[in-house]
Amino acid sequence: MAKTSTGKYAQAISDRSGMAFPYNEMVTEWNGSFVHNSEFEEKQPQLEPNAYSGDGIALPGQVRSARTEPATLVLLQENPFTTYAAGSGVINISYPGHGLTNSTTYRFRGAPTTISTRFANPSDFDGITGVNIAKAAGYTITTGKFVSGARVATAYVLANNFYFTVDTDTATTGDVKGGGFGCSVGPVTLEA
Repeated sequence: MAKTSTGKYAQAISDRSGMAFPYNEMVTEWNGSFVHNSEFEEKQPQLEPNAYSGDGIALPGQVRSARTEPATLVLLQENPFTTYAAGSGVINISYPGHGLTNSTTYRFRGAPTTISTRFANPSDFDGITGVNIAKAAGYTITTGKFVSGARVATAYVLANNFYFTVDTDTATTGDVKGGGFGCSVGPVTLEA
């Protein structure tokens, strides 16, 4: 085999700059270019990105589907009911962000009692009896506010007010708040 020189006095031309450098200071880049060590550039890491697999879809272990939330009661403020006018059975309720659906039947209840799943009746007020407000069949509500004989249905009023008409009672004075503390509105039937 032939003997090679040490290159002690040899010169080499850089592929990058075209300048002459000592042969012993030359290196080969990843792309095959023969360059001086001051001109050396490492390979860009983005040219060979790490392989990633797709995001996992399934969960390990005991996976359960989402449960269906049961209908619940919405607690009303103290004395939530306001009669519309004397001789009228319309009751307005102001409850910001109530989230109730127009033309749906809901049941009104008084404060909970110590007997399980039992509720007291709302307090009587302005000729309206609490028994009539808390009837088991419930009332169909209308979102909005009943004012001057008509429904006010602006976006703000729809989101913050609703009303219903009681069956047998009528107000004696009108524009009277009542019902007491702990009243709620919710589904006609409650399920555990």
